[in-house]
Amino acid sequence: MKQIKWGIIGCGNVTEVKSGPAFNKVPNSKLAAVMRRDAVKAADYAHRHGVEQWFDDAEKMMDEAGLDALYVATPPLQHLEYAVRGLERGFNMYIEKPVTRNADEARQIADAVAKSKAKLTVAHYRRALPMFLHVKKLIEDKAVGEIRTVQIRMWKTENAEMIAKTDTHWRVHPELSGGGYFHDLAPHQLDLVLYYFGKPKASHGYSLNQTKKYPADDHVCGEILFENGIVVNGSWCFNVAKSQVTDTCEIVGTKGKITFPFFGNTVTLENEAGKDTVTFTHPQHIQQPHIANIVAYFNGERENPCSIEEAVTLMEIIDSFTKN
Repeated sequence: MKQIKWGIIGCGNVTEVKSGPAFNKVPNSKLAAVMRRDAVKAADYAHRHGVEQWFDDAEKMMDEAGLDALYVATPPLQHLEYAVRGLERGFNMYIEKPVTRNADEARQIADAVAKSKAKLTVAHYRRALPMFLHVKKLIEDKAVGEIRTVQIRMWKTENAEMIAKTDTHWRVHPELSGGGYFHDLAPHQLDLVLYYFGKPKASHGYSLNQTKKYPADDHVCGEILFENGIVVNGSWCFNVAKSQVTDTCEIVGTKGKITFPFFGNTVTLENEAGKDTVTFTHPQHIQQPHIANIVAYFNGERENPCSIEEAVTLMEIIDSFTKN
């Protein structure tokens, strides 16, 4: 297999531990360059992570760094622009989630992929984690019978520790992120239900800003009907009391249920045989298994771990929940 030489566009917080170091730990992969518009921060990142080249201009990095692939880890506002520019230049692309601010922008990336000989995949990396593959196998093995309903609840306080903070607080400015904390966190959850249950038939929901503490919505609810008859109900609220904080998914079937947190490490199975909980240890660099799959995909060794078409479907669902 060919060694894939990577460049990061936007070497911010998400790349410090979750993804950046993994590019050097995956076989046949090397992080060769990083780019950030703040040259001081780009140089600092390169120095701390042992990256040979750093840039403060994406075009210059594309021209000079000798790369095969680009990882776009900027706020979603720039995803469309960098994805299209990279594809037009022949670079394979890895795009952070949410892939764009909305479905229309995602469809524009899909059009660019169709016109390019390069490949593109999306950072729905929970697909590759053993915990969520375990849930998938329980579903496929019919451990809880035929699935009837899925209930998702993510309720957080206004200042939840798990929500990444930045100097600009871009996550709560829709012109930069597409929405609020829902747009930041729900793609992980909604992508998994798409991964588990297949093609959706319909979706609808609503969103509102209850606290008026920032420009984006802080409360979103939605429902998805899948072609196989499974119904998913979701509630995302970012203004509850600390005592009401929860991160829960319940997959309920004719013989029991599977319960797990999307941002935790336990899976509980309850069925006719009893109750059993399995605890998982996530990798230090949580995107590493997904990046390993992407490198194999770029080298023609496997199928796409998460295609732009799947991401378009996800963004259509997000739009149906929030464009009311």
